[in-house]
Amino acid sequence: MTMTLYDTMTRSKREFIPIDSPLVKIYCCGLTVYNYAHIGNLRTYVFEDLLRRTLLFNGYKVHHVQNVTDVGHMTTDADAGDDKMQLAAEREKKSPWEIALFYEQAAISDFKALNIQIPEDMPRATDHVVEMIELIQKLEKKGFTYVTSEGVYFDTSKYPEYGKLARLNLSEQRQGAREEVIADETKKNPSDFVLWFLNKPTHIMKWESPWGPGYPGWHIECSAMSMKYLGESFDIHCGGIDHIPVHHTNEIAQSECATGHTFTNYWLHGEFLLTKIESDHDGGFGKESKSKGEFNTLKSLKDKGFDPLAYRYLCMQAHYRSELKFSTDILEAATTGLRKVYSLKRENDPLAHDNEAFQAAKTRVLDAINDDLALPLAVGYLNSYGSLSLWKEFDPILGLDIAERSNKAKEAIPAEVQSLIDLRNQARKDKDWTASDSLRNQLIEIGYEVGDGPQGTTVKKRTI
Repeated sequence: MTMTLYDTMTRSKREFIPIDSPLVKIYCCGLTVYNYAHIGNLRTYVFEDLLRRTLLFNGYKVHHVQNVTDVGHMTTDADAGDDKMQLAAEREKKSPWEIALFYEQAAISDFKALNIQIPEDMPRATDHVVEMIELIQKLEKKGFTYVTSEGVYFDTSKYPEYGKLARLNLSEQRQGAREEVIADETKKNPSDFVLWFLNKPTHIMKWESPWGPGYPGWHIECSAMSMKYLGESFDIHCGGIDHIPVHHTNEIAQSECATGHTFTNYWLHGEFLLTKIESDHDGGFGKESKSKGEFNTLKSLKDKGFDPLAYRYLCMQAHYRSELKFSTDILEAATTGLRKVYSLKRENDPLAHDNEAFQAAKTRVLDAINDDLALPLAVGYLNSYGSLSLWKEFDPILGLDIAERSNKAKEAIPAEVQSLIDLRNQARKDKDWTASDSLRNQLIEIGYEVGDGPQGTTVKKRTI
């Protein structure tokens, strides 16, 4: 089947043709392990997982690499400010390595809860400093770098195509450069970026290099690690739209100048998740951000009684290139929608005994998914058919555990018991703990064990 993807470089949908079919090589900008992943980060990872699963569904083999940034990521993409790992180490009174390992494991736990398939390779930046130094040396030999007291810089003026992904106008950028953009007065151009930091005496994580002790800039790690695992040119590079103007722009510059080849053939970028600002009485939404100190995590959603897969289902309600609004009410609606999917019954399946209709429906849904991952359209079709067999057919892409969850949903619960469960869930949502406890006692009195999980009140008939 033909598959099209929207390529940020060309600003157009293009038929997807791998370099070495059936193998598809994908690199995704991954974890920054100085804090928990917020649900905006996780939306991007769900989008990338849907891409991976769609490729597999279409018969491709996938080599997926996602880096772990445990050194080098500054407070801003432009290499200004304090190092986030350093700040986290000071905040939690741990070493940067302890911080990195803890939050890496926390993120992988989130991946598993969301049914995000673990990439084939998840290389850590600290394990690939040698490769970064070698890449910088290659750029140095070709005349693309210069050294100041602050570090080794990439000279963007030597690369005429710099900014082609973001369509930057460097002459305008130089004329309008703000003072904070040129934080290092030794920089030749405002857009020049650090490949290797020097003159950072308080920085804990350091390595020896031909230019002196220091540590790598953020951008160099993705080029070094992607090329090590996928080669000098590969099929798809993914990330959030915030990476377009700086991080991905710099990746392209240093990679293509080092190799003389096109870095990657397709650039895919996911839009922001916008969270409802509770203090905004006008119903405003804002971007999730770790730097602001307060943000939603998957654990915080689970603590409120939400199923992680309801969040995954919510992520399919908006196209990956469109903003997705989030609030507890919106997630409640997604939860209700997903419960309806799980409650579908085989005996009521309109496509179960009509193979021709089933195949036509399958083609319609797959055509939508293969058209630049149009999951909202595909999910709309699936809901309109109301076919459990069709939902199961596409669950290798959707990752919603439909077979397992639908079987559990079939376990008969009497209507009067379900009514008590629904009342208790509402009482807990309203924080009416007196009513919640009373309803729990009623369920126990009529012979049910009562628990509270991500999906709300759970009951099990007592056998003794």
